Amino acid sequence: MAERYSAECPAKINLYLRVGEPDARGYHPLETEFQAIGLFDTLTVELGGSGFTAEGAELPEENTVTKGLRLMREVATLPPLGIRLVKRIPSEAGLGGGSSDAGGLLRILRKLLPSTVPDREFLAVARSVGADVPFFLVGGRARGEGYGDVLTALEDEPTRWLVVVKPPVSCSTPEMYAALDAVARGGSASNDFEQVAPAECSRLISALSLAGLAPVGLCGSGSAVYGFARSEAEAGEVARRYPGSWDVRTLSRAESLAVTRSE
Repeated sequence: MAERYSAECPAKINLYLRVGEPDARGYHPLETEFQAIGLFDTLTVELGGSGFTAEGAELPEENTVTKGLRLMREVATLPPLGIRLVKRIPSEAGLGGGSSDAGGLLRILRKLLPSTVPDREFLAVARSVGADVPFFLVGGRARGEGYGDVLTALEDEPTRWLVVVKPPVSCSTPEMYAALDAVARGGSASNDFEQVAPAECSRLISALSLAGLAPVGLCGSGSAVYGFARSEAEAGEVARRYPGSWDVRTLSRAESLAVTRSE
């Protein structure tokens, strides 16, 4: 039997998100707090296999996983690998699914590669794939600065249940940044992107708040929104009211970084 490694690649939410004005390179400095949650894609890597397949979504030939693999091959010698990705995290939702998939690949490759490959190589590849990818090498709860890629791991808090709802609208991250740059920064929302979020997102935030969830907010640059419940039962009850929703819990660092091996 071939040796296989699997990683459950969790989604994330931003407990707050402050977006600065673009710098000279056109990049936006951020201040945020990430939290991994129990909505997962699954990535399986088989030694001796070949190719990349994805189920549950149509992905371009160059995606976060294949890019991460290509970049790792530039810094380390890798054996032949067959990679299978099962997608469940919706795209253009602010949940970090693509970034998490790349992070899952890098966590698996850490297990496969000799310890002579330094952590800084994995971090450099993560940053090259996307600004959110480094968080998925830290997991759990973390403060993000710089472009969101300068991370400080924070202690796990007690598990909490929440509802995540993806409205029938998607948010392109570049378009959301452009919209935010066209308005004055400010407002009382915990996430600056709420100033320019589609009306469907704003209505959902209000509805979850009226349902008694707190805090509530936009996931990343949208379009998904979240609200914390007082119990697992309450989260399930609220989630049943909305199509395209999940009742999930927060994840500890260990839970969000786990890699399993099988043969």
